[in-house]
Amino acid sequence: MATGNEGLFVWYEHLTRDAQATIAFYSDVVGWKTQPFGDGGDYVMWVGSQGPLGGVMRLPDEAAGAGARPHWMAHVQVEDVDATAALTRKLGGQIHKEPTDIPTVGRFAVIADPQGASLSVFRPNGSMPPHDPSKDGEFCWNELLTSDSAAASRFYSGLFAWKILEEMDMGPMGTYRVFGLGERRLGGMMTTPREAPMPPTWLFYVGTSDLDAAIGRATSKGAKIMNGPMDVPGGGRIAQLMDPQGAAFALHQAPRK
Repeated sequence: MATGNEGLFVWYEHLTRDAQATIAFYSDVVGWKTQPFGDGGDYVMWVGSQGPLGGVMRLPDEAAGAGARPHWMAHVQVEDVDATAALTRKLGGQIHKEPTDIPTVGRFAVIADPQGASLSVFRPNGSMPPHDPSKDGEFCWNELLTSDSAAASRFYSGLFAWKILEEMDMGPMGTYRVFGLGERRLGGMMTTPREAPMPPTWLFYVGTSDLDAAIGRATSKGAKIMNGPMDVPGGGRIAQLMDPQGAAFALHQAPRK
């Protein structure tokens, strides 16, 4: 049964080599609490002011063996995981993890777009009420850094029915494509310079009311600033960082009211 969340980002996971160190880092930097899932399992959920919003788990051996580093991965809700996986292949993408059931939770698959950036597609067994992304500690923006943002936007439009809501001329950096569902803005896509060292990847932004303080906490715990802090259109400020495990993440401070 469709729930109305199809095409929305509904869950964010950190796949790490050291779960306890990752938990300590983000609990301090972002202010999340944690909660184990189930009875004494290895999966730990991130909990914000509106309830669970993601989780942390050990990087699977098969992924590590394939060269995967610690990273964040988002889950986009779909009505039918198997049909979405089949459509991914038809549109030129790949399947990293075939559709699989998570007992009592739902069904998921890990896909990659034609440029190589990966996401999970997910159908929960129960309802997942969407969070208000304007609140502190919530994921508020989903950004695709890729080798061809025009091609990527066509792929995701076919897969999730995302539409380009605005195109912003970033000068030498090219076009920044803001995408969403209906009028709801979900994130942006941009083509990275050819000399950029990062392969196509998704970067996820967490809201904070004090960007400078959050950056200070992050760097004091071993994070590195990749870009920023800098102003963005609309009056907000952002910074892009690498956490001590080597996973990229970003912070966003909304405009002062």
